[in-house]
Amino acid sequence: MTSLKHTLLSFSLLVFSTVATAQETHSASNHHEHHNHEIGMGNSAVVLLTEEEITYGMHLHYIYNIQASKLGLGLGYERIFDEHKHNAVGVIFSYRPLEMLSFSLMPGISFENGEIENSSPALHFETAYEFEFEDFHFGPVLEFAVDRKDAHLGLGIHIGVGF
Repeated sequence: MTSLKHTLLSFSLLVFSTVATAQETHSASNHHEHHNHEIGMGNSAVVLLTEEEITYGMHLHYIYNIQASKLGLGLGYERIFDEHKHNAVGVIFSYRPLEMLSFSLMPGISFENGEIENSSPALHFETAYEFEFEDFHFGPVLEFAVDRKDAHLGLGIHIGVGF
């Protein structure tokens, strides 16, 4: 587990130092309003903290960004491809303090093996830093989630399209 912690720490430092450098070079000429609607997908390496396992995770979301506001509201789904087939669904509340930086909170439910009748409350927190190219945006994403049975960390790439 120690090598896992060192790997995650090193990768996190690399991602966030890249983000800091990009923020310094981002100029006002690149500024434009964020889209009202966003459909996004995240692909992450996920560390299941209670199981000490690394696996692949994917999330999908739709967010409506409230006009003239830094707030958004939407729906999200996450799937972790492990032996338990972790799933989560919920309502997303997002906050964008800077044009390229977003924070999201997704309270909802989690369930395993498609057994939604055995669901439990869950809470996901995510932060993403996005580089925009016309209607598309992409960048690093960091997630922490917890439910009754598990907690996990995810680090990966967010890809989205605004309209």
